[in-house]
Amino acid sequence: MPELYHPVKIGNLTLDGNLFLAPVAGYSDRAFRSICTDFGADFAYTEMVSSEALTRGSEKTEALMRRAPNENHYAVQIFGGIPETMANAARMVLERTSCECIDINAGCPVPKIIKSGAGSELTKNPDKLYSIIKAVVEAAKNYDGKRTDKNGNLVDYSGEIVPVTVKIRLGWDSEHITWKECAEAAIKAGASAITMHGRTRAQGYEGKANWNAIAELVKFVNKRIPVFGNGDAFTPEDAKNMLEQTDCDGVMFARGAMGNPFIFKRTREFLQTGKITEIDMSEKIRAGFRELELLTTDMGEKGACLEMRKRFCAYTKGIEGSAALRKELVNSNTVEDYKNVLKNYL
Repeated sequence: MPELYHPVKIGNLTLDGNLFLAPVAGYSDRAFRSICTDFGADFAYTEMVSSEALTRGSEKTEALMRRAPNENHYAVQIFGGIPETMANAARMVLERTSCECIDINAGCPVPKIIKSGAGSELTKNPDKLYSIIKAVVEAAKNYDGKRTDKNGNLVDYSGEIVPVTVKIRLGWDSEHITWKECAEAAIKAGASAITMHGRTRAQGYEGKANWNAIAELVKFVNKRIPVFGNGDAFTPEDAKNMLEQTDCDGVMFARGAMGNPFIFKRTREFLQTGKITEIDMSEKIRAGFRELELLTTDMGEKGACLEMRKRFCAYTKGIEGSAALRKELVNSNTVEDYKNVLKNYL
């Protein structure tokens, strides 16, 4: 039986392992990706980047694409409903970042994303999905400008084609299951990997993810490109079960990593040794303060402290008396406030 933890090849990109941080809106900024990388994530994706906003010159949108200093590899995820705009956005991603992969969001169930013709809306129209993926693949293949390197300098393009991947859902709803058509469209358009979240758009994040469908996708793709599973991976045991039950090439953690970046090293340990090392609360809180420090560097103390309210609530989940603690956390406005609230755990 093949090792469950193993290297993965996405186009010309080779990754050391198969445990990934998903693109999570409002969460997978470079501060959190950096923490997850420290704790063993093999690959991470940015928050989804609007192709419309990027091509219109939004500085806030461009900031979402910045690489964490400790990331050996990372992917920028873009979304949009117009092939030409997505191609232009892909060229901008290539010029302004040193990312090793561009991912296309065809799974987000949020209404404002769907209204723009992007996200899960694309599952309703595999032909349109094909056009969008094809446009981005061609933009990456034909890019001949300069690229930003890991140090932020513009350098001559090396000529290595950056792979394009796509993330999909089962379909729009239970009556419109289109993953097979979407997968075929992605492969024909030149995608180098597919991630499937085992829910429909109608389910959102409710109900149970359908891992059987992920297994069916793996069989359908038949090793033409890698398939990654997403949905209901909250523990190392979940990741092992997903890999065994679906035969997917890798696991993508989303909500399971929130306040829990340790899940990557714990899962790797479990897959390799069958053991799981517990993380004590002091280590969790230290990781939270490291994340706060990184966020403060990127957005200033005020913005970082506001953002860390929800994140420290996640880090402290399970602490005795956590309800009272959360009330204090959500009213913290400075780094010093957090230190005072959490001093007993440092």
